[in-house]
Amino acid sequence: MYVMTIDQRGSSADVDRVPALLAELAGLSTAGRFERSVGDEVQGVVERPDEVVEIALHALRSGRWYVGIGVGAVDLPLPASPREGSGPAFVAARAAVEKAKSGAAHVPIAVVSGGLRRGEAAPSPAGSAGARACANAEAVLRLIGRLIQDRTAAQWKVVDVLRSVQHGHAGTHGTQKIAAQELGITEQSVSRALLRSGWQEEWAARPAAEMLLAFAHGVIAGNDDARGQPADRAPDAGAPQRPDSSPRDSTEGDR
Repeated sequence: MYVMTIDQRGSSADVDRVPALLAELAGLSTAGRFERSVGDEVQGVVERPDEVVEIALHALRSGRWYVGIGVGAVDLPLPASPREGSGPAFVAARAAVEKAKSGAAHVPIAVVSGGLRRGEAAPSPAGSAGARACANAEAVLRLIGRLIQDRTAAQWKVVDVLRSVQHGHAGTHGTQKIAAQELGITEQSVSRALLRSGWQEEWAARPAAEMLLAFAHGVIAGNDDARGQPADRAPDAGAPQRPDSSPRDSTEGDR
């Protein structure tokens, strides 16, 4: 299991953003159940690594959240509310969000190994196989998170429209043309915005993050093969469609 603890940054000088985040997470088709745990913090239990990546990157987008991911066991049966949950992954998630807070110069996300023994009260020790596997997943998530947090508002506008277009026209060509028409800009402007946004790099790296999270869980669970393959699923319609996503020359800037 993966336990996610997401805490608001600078909450003492900001409005309470938890209700808005919970509404956003509820609107994600992949989102697990999240609730306010304490203060300006939300927590949830997620089963699939692709769901973890989607939720984590969504939270990182605004720059307003610390994201902690605990990997390991949870005490079963799961209670109705995540607030009442217990087990090593919950302990690890708490350690992960505190780690995310301590690295002010980094993208605020951390992944911590929790182990699988019932009653285990601390994350796996540094240098253990589980801790190393979680560190690898964390590194890739931070790289993707940097791409996401560095996007401009204009680039996000193009990315959001293109993702919406591709969800409605999965597997077809001409999606950049459709997005350009919706935005009232040229296809060249769409291409340049996507190139500068690192959109293709993000979607190329997402499966690696999913695989590393699954691998970490396999290591912690003691699976000798620990293949770390994400669960089988249909290709994400939000991923860039390679035949139509090559940049085109343009003299126009992003709009």
